[in-house]
Amino acid sequence: MGKIRLEDLKRVVDVTKLKKYQIFSDENIQKIFGHEAADDENLHRLREYYVKNILYNKLTADLKLRVLVGHKGIGKSAMFKIAQYEDDINNILSVFIRPDDISDLTSDTEDFLRTIRIWKDGLKRIILKKILINLGIKETDQSNVLDRIIRISGELIDIIFDTIKSKTISLDPAKEKLRAACFNNRKINVYIDDLDRGWKGRQADINTISALLNAVRDLSNENPSIHFKIALCSDVYYLYRTSDESTDKVAGSVVWLTWSNHEILSLLVKRIETYFGRKADEDVLFTMDQQKLAEYLHVLMEPRFRGGGHWDNAPIHQVLMSLIRRRPRDLVKLCTLAAQNAQMRGAKLIGTEDWEDAFPSYSSDRLLDTEIEYKSELPDIRRLMLGMKPSVKKKKAKDSYQFTSEQLINKINSICQRGGFRFANNKNATEQQLAHFLYKINFLTGRRSNNKGIIVRKYFEEHNYLIQGDVDFGFSWEVHPAYRWALQPSDPQDIFERLDLLDFES
Repeated sequence: MGKIRLEDLKRVVDVTKLKKYQIFSDENIQKIFGHEAADDENLHRLREYYVKNILYNKLTADLKLRVLVGHKGIGKSAMFKIAQYEDDINNILSVFIRPDDISDLTSDTEDFLRTIRIWKDGLKRIILKKILINLGIKETDQSNVLDRIIRISGELIDIIFDTIKSKTISLDPAKEKLRAACFNNRKINVYIDDLDRGWKGRQADINTISALLNAVRDLSNENPSIHFKIALCSDVYYLYRTSDESTDKVAGSVVWLTWSNHEILSLLVKRIETYFGRKADEDVLFTMDQQKLAEYLHVLMEPRFRGGGHWDNAPIHQVLMSLIRRRPRDLVKLCTLAAQNAQMRGAKLIGTEDWEDAFPSYSSDRLLDTEIEYKSELPDIRRLMLGMKPSVKKKKAKDSYQFTSEQLINKINSICQRGGFRFANNKNATEQQLAHFLYKINFLTGRRSNNKGIIVRKYFEEHNYLIQGDVDFGFSWEVHPAYRWALQPSDPQDIFERLDLLDFES
């Protein structure tokens, strides 16, 4: 059949009837699963399918400073975009600052206190200029007003509102409602995002982030009505946290953005349901039985995976959750690739062959993403990750991607024998440090069986100190399934035979 309009699809609520339509097209695939990057997503569509977990409330809490930390692709920008939209709805002044706004402030200086002062003055000027625009100060008055405000001491919001009351400046009448609401709310939210752009992990980069956070703390203390919300990638925050003695003052303001598998499955269901114009409340989805929740996927996907090994006849949601690193972007990428494969063969539903054809590309992309994300910390990261592939001796062994702590150190030692590793700070990396690094970037996950025989997996965000040389917590280690096709491109079928599916209870 030809293209079907969304208006027609919304009237089709019976899955058996829907299967006769050809849903998959480039436009529909993107509308269903969304953009990989929230910055590129249509705001209306993002609002439709966005899922708020409890961490959203932590970010938007009425506190002076929130530092949102998480891996790339975990949803930091999307959370900021929704939060700023709700500020607009509630007539709360908000300012969004990106790297190009602050590029002139990042010059390195050996005088750290002077660097902080440069950041404070620069941020104050940027915030004020954006507020003047938001409040409707005419462009002809902006420079004079800005210079006048900068010279006056006191809390910024009082100075701004006193300036607005002046009869000597021109105001946009369309902004009158916003100005009136702001007089009552007396609150400004400042969002700073994408600070990892151009990040190299050098000491100068770390000093820049440290100076920025120190400046933000000072500004928020001097101006209690201004609330800062800053997004940092986990590698950026980790290097900052371990190199600056003042970081303990920021640690209490950190919100680690994480997702449970159930929340990510709910996210996928909400995207599908809202695409078809149906209501999907995350509070209901979060409490729904997982098998019942998975039934919503069957409108687009065959319910069972007809693969080999442990995967044969597995519920499709179990396969998907086993392959993602608890990052929404992973799920978007995997579903998009499979849907494109279904489109190419004219299929009405995504089937096993579509998933199987998607796995190698998905895996290679994850390896490349990880290299790009963390090579600023370990320049030779690709060699380390590729070195974790199964040896010829263990190629057919069930445990070729699983290691005890001793086996893991021996494996890394064998990689180091072909050349050692140095971190970006030029310090030699020990085998133990490299093991911790692989765990930190989610290349490795912790693994053990509980008293019910269920495999428990742990990520770095859940237990930072799980992999320590002098403490044994009873965990073994495994290479995350997302990377295995990239590590073993010549024998993908063997992966199905040896890969345990996730026990979907978390």
